[in-house]
Amino acid sequence: MKTSKVMLLLGLLLLMVIPSTIFAQSENQRPAYITVTTGHWNMDYENFNREKWIAVEKEFLDKVAKKNEFIIRSFVFLHRFTPDNTEIIFVNTYSSWDNIDKASQRNNELAKEAWPDEAKREEYFKKRNAYYADTHSDEIYVPIAGAKMLAPSDKEMIWLVVKGHFAFPEDGSRKEFDTLSKEYLDNVINKNEYIKGYYQHGHAWGADRTEYVRAFVIESMGDLDKMGKRSTELFKEHWPDEAKRKEFGKKMGKYFTGKHGDYIYTSVPELTK
Repeated sequence: MKTSKVMLLLGLLLLMVIPSTIFAQSENQRPAYITVTTGHWNMDYENFNREKWIAVEKEFLDKVAKKNEFIIRSFVFLHRFTPDNTEIIFVNTYSSWDNIDKASQRNNELAKEAWPDEAKREEYFKKRNAYYADTHSDEIYVPIAGAKMLAPSDKEMIWLVVKGHFAFPEDGSRKEFDTLSKEYLDNVINKNEYIKGYYQHGHAWGADRTEYVRAFVIESMGDLDKMGKRSTELFKEHWPDEAKRKEFGKKMGKYFTGKHGDYIYTSVPELTK
């Protein structure tokens, strides 16, 4: 890869961290990294009961994750429409790279405090781990500016995750990308009443450094089509001239390969920090 493309890669993925005004003023409330662990259900688990599983995971959430000062937020998502129905997604956010490691160490400490008796601690984790297969994968992302923050809610939400890829054009620049992205976010995403939350992430550590992830949060599956139609309406309202729309699309499109995949998940509000 040429030097210019390397610099653009750094500009797009490492420097476009969400600005402080989007989050609370405390440094500890400002995500700088997001870990995504894709686990899988143990398909041989007999007599699976969703409520019992939630109760087991909530015990860990209440006794460990919620008390871990190095984890800002945590979420759990279940397969809705993805290529793999065994998927279960665990997401955590952190204010620094160092806090990822510190959070892991703190989890171990809090687990020992919650279950001081070693036999009982092993019994709990054996029960918890029995729900999952041994295989999993991990990715680490950096937030990209332009989040539409989801209001706190105790209801299940639909998360449409679109995984695309950056193209790193020779004639591109961070300034142009930021300007184009902000214009679209301000006039389409933020004005779309069906989009309750929106997040952009770039690769930090994992299998594919070109990965660009967008997450659209909506209230129901029925709102998916409405969201798309409304975005099209807003796009045409902001760029009423067809030639201008095509010009914008050409400028923005050069930053992406055009290849993407769509995944739909359901949040588990009971397991949210």
